[in-house]
Amino acid sequence: MKSLDKDDETDLEKGKFLEKDREKTTRSHRAIAAHNKALLSGLAYCISSCCMILVNKYVLSGYGFNAGISLMLYQNFVSVVVVSVLSFFGVISTEPLTWRLIKVWLPVNVIFVGMLITSMFSLKYINVAMVTVLKNVTNVITAIGEMYLFNKHHDNRVWAALFLMIISAISGGITDLSFHAVGYTWQIINCFLTASYSLTLRRVMDTAKQVTKSGDLNEFSMVLLNNTLSIPLGVLLILIFNEVDYLSKTPLLRLPIFWLVITLSGLLGLAISFTSMWFLHQTGATTYSLVGSLNKIPLSVAGILLFHVPTSLENSASIFFGLLAGVFFARAKMRERS
Repeated sequence: MKSLDKDDETDLEKGKFLEKDREKTTRSHRAIAAHNKALLSGLAYCISSCCMILVNKYVLSGYGFNAGISLMLYQNFVSVVVVSVLSFFGVISTEPLTWRLIKVWLPVNVIFVGMLITSMFSLKYINVAMVTVLKNVTNVITAIGEMYLFNKHHDNRVWAALFLMIISAISGGITDLSFHAVGYTWQIINCFLTASYSLTLRRVMDTAKQVTKSGDLNEFSMVLLNNTLSIPLGVLLILIFNEVDYLSKTPLLRLPIFWLVITLSGLLGLAISFTSMWFLHQTGATTYSLVGSLNKIPLSVAGILLFHVPTSLENSASIFFGLLAGVFFARAKMRERS
């Protein structure tokens, strides 16, 4: 009987060890799966955001397409079609566009359209590397806006990073061999509009949620809302800037490959929205902001190499300095949040 008891105890101990091994294996598999999803989502976000800017630059400069508003309108139309189809088949959920919601969201949408159009205009005249450096000015304006509008105080590391961004933008502009005053003007306006969009969005989102049927407004609904409302405004701006005359004469619209490229740019614009939400869900705001800053480095290098941008040692140093300032800013914001 004693020998049997010992055997039972041994079997029980073996069973416990087997259960522990299974738990460890399950945990390791879950950790690897979570790591793989975060890595995959981050890679998808980086590729889509880089490709979007490079494709837009190729359309505007490579093809010499002089209708930036029309390009924006077509990209937004593609986004509306894709999101509507996905919503119709139940893949994603979106809020119905009621008149009350449209009235609340319209001021934000005007800024959103202005932000997209000025980005198109600046990208036509400025190389990709300098656009990424000048976009850092947006962080400076946003930080000042947060301080005055929301009484948010930033620590010394954040202000130091913002100061480095301003220095890099000024030195980059001075040493830019392909400097274009019109392009720089559009980019500065774009920085103000981008900062205004992020600051206004925080206030309007709370009001918008109150007028929705579900009491919430997810990212897919915001994508559909922004792109749908931008279509009539875009048509009006096309008529004001007389792009219809240019579109009727340009031979580019007769090229199937050109339509393929601009459709791809529209799909990439939508892909940025989806991949950024996916990546943000898998990681967090701090990792998302840091990866976004690091992503500017390969984008700048690719822009210089692909479009054969004339550069100098001083300008390259300014660009690299500005990109490092962006990474330093992201790390400072991470510490500030923690």
